[in-house]
Amino acid sequence: MIIFGTKGYLYQLAILTLVCGHCGNPSAHTLRKRVTKFTLFFVPLFPFSTKYATQCTFCGAEQKVTSEQAEQLQAQAASGHGGQAYGQSQQQPYQS
Repeated sequence: MIIFGTKGYLYQLAILTLVCGHCGNPSAHTLRKRVTKFTLFFVPLFPFSTKYATQCTFCGAEQKVTSEQAEQLQAQAASGHGGQAYGQSQQQPYQS
C-alpha cells in the first residue's frame, strides 16, 4: 500500500505599499508565494506548483503576479521603496 498526496505551503515574502487595482486605496499589500508539494507517506518530496499573488489588506482583493513580477516587488521591498508612509508617492500594482 502506497500513500501519496499533496500539501500546500504559504509563504509571506514582503509587505508593500501599493495602490489597489480593485478598490483604488493606497494600502499595504502582502506578497505571497503558494507552493504545492507532492508527498509520499506524508513526507513532502518535491514542489510541482508555485504561484505568486498580492493581497490588499484594505479590501482583501487578491491579484496573481508572475514570478518575475514577484522578484521585482521583493527587490522594491528590500530596497525600501515598497514600505512608504501614507501620503508619499505610491507604487502602482501590476495589472494582469
